[in-house]
Amino acid sequence: MCLIKRNLISLESCNSNISKSTINCKKGQQFIMEGAPVNGLYFILKGKAKVFRTGLNGKEQIVRFAKEGEIIGHRGFGTEEYYTIGAIALENATLCYFSKHILQEILHKNPEFTYDLMLFYANELNKSESKVKSLSQMTVRERLADTLLYIHRKFGTVNSYLNLPLSRKEYADYAGTSEEQVIRILSAFKAENTIKLFGKKIAILDIHKLKSEIKDHNFFLDS
Repeated sequence: MCLIKRNLISLESCNSNISKSTINCKKGQQFIMEGAPVNGLYFILKGKAKVFRTGLNGKEQIVRFAKEGEIIGHRGFGTEEYYTIGAIALENATLCYFSKHILQEILHKNPEFTYDLMLFYANELNKSESKVKSLSQMTVRERLADTLLYIHRKFGTVNSYLNLPLSRKEYADYAGTSEEQVIRILSAFKAENTIKLFGKKIAILDIHKLKSEIKDHNFFLDS
């Protein structure tokens, strides 16, 4: 459940005039600009988004994918003056925006929410450390296998296909490789009857075979 929804009763008792706004985003619309001043946090009420940052030579690195009930923009809250990431809606999405000043006020008045947010940050830090470890120790084939498993685990399927159709470039930007390598490895997985391809859509035919690709690492990139 969304962090805000889980704490809604206690938040309302803390501040009956919580200042928030609802924002509707079109597919492909960027709602956080990398380098822009931090003004608050976004909670996804509906839809999916990708969170990214720009690396060397302007190359995009996707940090994570987010779905309904998740927070975006939290890493800059309270510590940075500018967003170190950007965020784009992957489909038509509805966002709930809370200003930084209102959240700071709530954190001072509501220990339950503050504690819950602290646990959330600890969990996010653990995921980030796991991803750094995986990028340094996994082969490209293993990283792509783990990416497919992560998307399957997080977003599920629709008619057997992963419920997050991504371009080959987006797979590359998340797994830390090139678009050409993604195309080659996906073709290899297809030839091995591990996955099925239909345009941008991917279906996992043998999840146990895919999991065996990363069995030596004993962890997933993310959850």
